[in-house]
Order: sequence, then structure tokens, then C-alpha cells
Amino acid sequence: MLRSSLSTLGFLRSVRSFCDSYGRRSLQNGIVQLSEEVKSAVHYGKPVVALESTIITHGMPYPENLRTAQEVETIVRENDSIPATIGILAGKIKVGLSAEELEYLATPSRSVIKTSRQDLPIVISEGRDGGTTVSGTMVAANMAGISVFVTGGIGGVHRGVEATMDVSADLTELGRTPVTVVSSGVKSILDIARTLEFLETQGVCVASYGPSRDFPAFFSPRSGFLAPYNVEDPSRAARLIDAHHRLGLESGVLIAVPIPEDQAGQGKLLEDAIQIAVAKASEAGISGKEVTPFILQQVNEITKGASLVANIALIRNNARVGSQIAKQLSIYRKSSPDGATNTESDDVTTVRPHIKSRSPAQQSVKGKGRVVVIGGINVDFYAMVNKDTFATDGGTYPGGVRQSFGGVGRNLGDCLSRLGVNPLFISAVGNDSHKPAFQHYSSHMDLSGVAVRDDQTTATYCAVLKRTGELIFGIGDMDIHQTVTSEMVSGFEEELASAPLVCVDGNIPAETIQHVCQLCSKASVPVWFEPTDVHKAGKPFGAGVKKLPTYVSPNLHELQQMYQAVTGVSHVQSAQIDLDNLEAVLDESIRLSKPVMEKVPVLIVTLGKHGLLLCRNSDMNRFPTRGDSIKAGGMTFVHYPAASPDNMPKQLVSVSGAGDCLTAGIISGIIQGHDIELCVKTGLLAAQMSLQSFDAVPTTVNPDSLILSKVMAWAPWQPTIQDVGVKIETMN
Repeated sequence: MLRSSLSTLGFLRSVRSFCDSYGRRSLQNGIVQLSEEVKSAVHYGKPVVALESTIITHGMPYPENLRTAQEVETIVRENDSIPATIGILAGKIKVGLSAEELEYLATPSRSVIKTSRQDLPIVISEGRDGGTTVSGTMVAANMAGISVFVTGGIGGVHRGVEATMDVSADLTELGRTPVTVVSSGVKSILDIARTLEFLETQGVCVASYGPSRDFPAFFSPRSGFLAPYNVEDPSRAARLIDAHHRLGLESGVLIAVPIPEDQAGQGKLLEDAIQIAVAKASEAGISGKEVTPFILQQVNEITKGASLVANIALIRNNARVGSQIAKQLSIYRKSSPDGATNTESDDVTTVRPHIKSRSPAQQSVKGKGRVVVIGGINVDFYAMVNKDTFATDGGTYPGGVRQSFGGVGRNLGDCLSRLGVNPLFISAVGNDSHKPAFQHYSSHMDLSGVAVRDDQTTATYCAVLKRTGELIFGIGDMDIHQTVTSEMVSGFEEELASAPLVCVDGNIPAETIQHVCQLCSKASVPVWFEPTDVHKAGKPFGAGVKKLPTYVSPNLHELQQMYQAVTGVSHVQSAQIDLDNLEAVLDESIRLSKPVMEKVPVLIVTLGKHGLLLCRNSDMNRFPTRGDSIKAGGMTFVHYPAASPDNMPKQLVSVSGAGDCLTAGIISGIIQGHDIELCVKTGLLAAQMSLQSFDAVPTTVNPDSLILSKVMAWAPWQPTIQDVGVKIETMN
């Protein structure tokens, strides 16, 4: 009969999934509040342990409840993890209660609702106080991006379920919320066999903790039933949790920890007391969520406090084990190239949507790290004027307006992901209406480094284009990019140090760019600077900078700003050149590049319809990657046309994103170990694909579209080496 009932529940589960998603977004709209300590820990991937508050509000008498809560938090800290006790105060879900808030909830005179998932809307809408159950705590922990939750014991299937259908919400929550629950199994008053069967049906991975598969029953280390698996230590448990998350499974994990042996001797006494308490509950007509607190109180009275001592002992033990697992999980994720967990947070924490891991492209460069991209995310609006002549006269002109997602950093991460490079993308978005659309649009990317800011809006950019696709001007609201700080980036220091190459865009603060350059310099990791804008091109060259990028990729106007930043000399001459004259453009690009190349060994100057000028001051015959020691080897300047005459695009749809695709194409070639010419031609082909699409990064970009044979067939020509004399004057 249970299986028949469960098949009905399985059907209902699919119906609930939509409601679940909607409810999660609603709860995250300013209702979940993380303490500063928890917020920082989650953001930087430190070990965090979620703790429930029902044990404070309904599980123990005062003052043992408060003392136990404080002791459990201390145990978590002693095991190098951050405690995050979860409760509801005045309709706000608090993740990481303060000492005052713990005492407030522990005080018996307070009217506090025992809050499961089903109670959350009422408690929140009415501004009430709530002690979160296992189910309610799992919901909040998942919203906050916390993977490990420690409790005493979970609920289960009640005896006589055939008639009552009384199944704890803890079990269904485990079936739909990807949080690991560390507990002492289920209470012996429940039907343990059916509980394990229900968990199996819900897709919950169950493992006993320790050398055996004996499944514990709260006060007893052995229930007489076996768990499907066992994990012997924190390291094995951490690997299990990490694998579960990387698979993108939406169910939880249950790790059942037996009560310490020195407390297990009283098991028989406690079991007898439980049976007496169960009978009293039945006689009194007590049911539902009031059963467990009643039984625990009765058992405590019957055993004259012995059960309370045992209860506290198992909770303390679970806290020790759970925090050790959380610590190992944090270490494992940081040390594994693919180990970043995908979680989602509503506050100033990392956005980690559940994206299945993808295998990075085969890398020929040294090491096992992957490319890191740090830069901006924008919601892009493109307004194309559908007339050849127009004026800034306040009139309305016919045209079209489109929306897509851009930002140089995001475009680079997007294009590299489509090319199979699988970069880590570090950025920030606002907790606003654009966030869900951004996550969906960028679901093929690793967003584990993207922070969500409650106090900021997602950056927006409006480009006004001629009907030919050429940019007239752009307007940007980019304040959120200033929140990509040195402190934020420092949380990814290990990823930066192991990367073959790190790319930063000019949207982020100059201090952050310099900090990235310093961190990468220590590990001999080259940094690529994408200026993004003429007003941001000089950021890496400010006064007092100690380290500079290895690569910069300006257009001619951005190069003028770099020249001025390096020399302090005006670039008036550039305004007088004929931009349609290739020879004049190349001469001016070389003139401006020379002083910059004294600082930066590789310049890739983009020249629009004229292609690009590759400027190098290096003794290497390939592009540098991690571990390379770069020495000046004489300046060389090589011109690459945008395409052969037969392959020039017939129509430009939009220039937005073309430069980003160029850079991404070159970087993908570097990662695959291609020679310089093939890397550049790969980038040029990717740029042309962007020019013919309204999307900054067209969906047609993929490894197959840029394979060696296609690139060489598209670009059979040879680049032109620019003769600038045998010797280049070196600036003092």
C-alpha cells in the first residue's frame, strides 16, 4: 500500500516542482537575511554548518535549550567551521542568529511557531517568529548556499501509515532539496523500515557514518536495519556530497551518525520510556507536529533527565562530525579543478545555479587549472536607427530595439564556454528581475564566481547603432562593477594561481586589476587586459602600479589612451589620420604601440575592417602561458587582415561583441597549444561570426565551427610583417 501511495506522491512531486521554484524566488526577495559572518563565509567558500532552531524553541526545556545551542555553535567553531543557526524573527528568515537572537528564541514566554516548509508562508506573511524544523531549515540553508546541515534526528514514516498517511515533511524535503543532513538517523518511535524505503523512493542517498552500515535509531546506535552505504570518515563523506552536487541532483543526502558508545548503554531504558510516552500521546489524542515535543518531554520526565543528557550528547557529536565534513568539503572543492559547488544565494554571496559540470577542453598548457575571467555582466539593449540621416533634435526615428546579455567579461566567459574551454567567471549581478534571465541565458557557463548584490542593480548598457550596425554611442549604468573588489577576488586566489591565463576587463576597479596582476605574477600566470572602453583603457597604467598585464587588446582609440597613460604625451596626431587608409592606420598604431610595449610584451590592436596588428616584444615564438618567463626580444609588428576578400561579411548586423569573440577565439587557441598564426585566425573567424549576429556571442560559435581545417580554409592567406627598421629606439 505504501508503494501505491508513493506513486501518487511521485505524480504530485512533478506538479510541485513549479511551485517550488516560484516559492524559492519569492522567499529570496529580501526575506532571507544572512549574518555578515555567514555571508562572508559562503561567499569565499569557507566551511559553514546550518543548525535548526526548533531544538531551541520546542525540543528542550529552558535553559538547557539555550546552553545546548551555544555549546553546539562552539563545537562547530572548534572544528574550523562557521555555525549558521537558522530561525525566523518578525517574518524574516535569519541565517546565522546572533547571541541575542538565540536567547530571544530560547525564552519560554515567546510565542514561536514550529515552522516547516508548509508553515513558512504564514509565518512570514504575518511577521511572526518561528523555530525552523528539519524541513524549514533545509529550505533556508539551500537558499543561503549552505550544503551541510546538522540536527539531532529526523522524522520519518509513522507506524500505521497505511491508515493515516502520516509521513514526516523531513523526508519529502530530503527528496527535493539538495542539502546534506547529518543526524542520528530517525527516532525509534517511527517505522524505520518504511522510512528507509520512502527515502529510497524519493531518490535520497543514505549512508551511515562509521565502519558499518548499521542504521542508527536516535538513542540507539543500531536500529536493526542497514543503510544502503556507509562513509568511514569526513573525507569520504565530503567526496560523496561533492559528487552529488556536481551531478546536479535536486534531492538531498542523509548521513546517519550513531550516538557515542558511552551514551548508548542507556538505550534500553530510553526505549522503554519512549514506548510509554507513545501510549500517553495516543491516549491524549496528540498528533501531527505536536507528537515529537510531547514524547521527548515525557521521556525526559520518565527517565529523570537521562534522555535529555543523551539527547544533548548525540547533538554535540553530530555537530562535531558535521563540521568536520563541512571543512573537508570546503578543502576538497578548492583543491579540485571541477570541484566548485553550484548553489544559489539571495544576498551578497555567490550565485551558484545548478549547472552540470562540463569537461574542459583538452589543454596543452602546463598544469591542470583553467582560465579565469573577471569582468562585467550587462543587460544590453540595442537601438538601431532605420534611417541613413538623423539628428539629435528630440525627434523619434523608426528603428528596432533588442535586448540581450553582454558585458565584456560575460561575453568572454560565454564564448570560451561555447568553445569548450570552461572558464571560471567572476563578476556580480543585482538581486533584481534581470538575475533569473541572466542565469538562464548563461546556463552553459560556470557561474560559481558570480556574486548577487541586494543593494545594487544589474548593469545595463544601451547601444545606439546606425542601420549598418556601426556604433554611434552607448550609455551605461555600471555601478555594480565597482563591487568586484580585491577582497572578493582574493577568495579565488587558488584558482588564479593555477590558471593557464587570467583575463580581466576594464569594467572592474583599477585596484582590483592591479591586485589580480600581483597575485598572478607570484604564480607566473599571464594576465590579459580587455580595455572595454576608451575611458577605461588606462587603468592598468596608473601611478604607482607594481605589476602589469602580459596581454592588452585595445582598439586604436583605446591604444591612444594607453599611450597617453604611459608617456604623459597627448595623442593629438591620431585624430588627424585617415581611418580608411590602411597604411596610415598601421603607421599610427605602431607609433603608439612602441612605448606601451616597453611595459606590456603582447599588444593586439584591433583595427575594425582592417583586421588587427599583433605587436610583440618577446623572445618567445608562441603566446605565453602559466610558468613562462618572458624576456624582451625585439619588437615585431604583424598585420592580419579581417578576412580574405572572398570571405568578407556581406552585411554587418552588429559590432557589439566582435572584439570579445576575437579575444576568446585567440585564448581558446592558446589553451589548445596552437601556434600564433592559428590562434589569431581562430579569433578573427569568431569575430566575423559575431559581426553577422545580433547576439554578442552567437550560438553558432562552438568547437566544430572553429576547428583547424575550417579556420585554415577560411583564412588561407599569410599575415604581413611590418618593416619598421632594424632597430627600435628604447624609451628611457
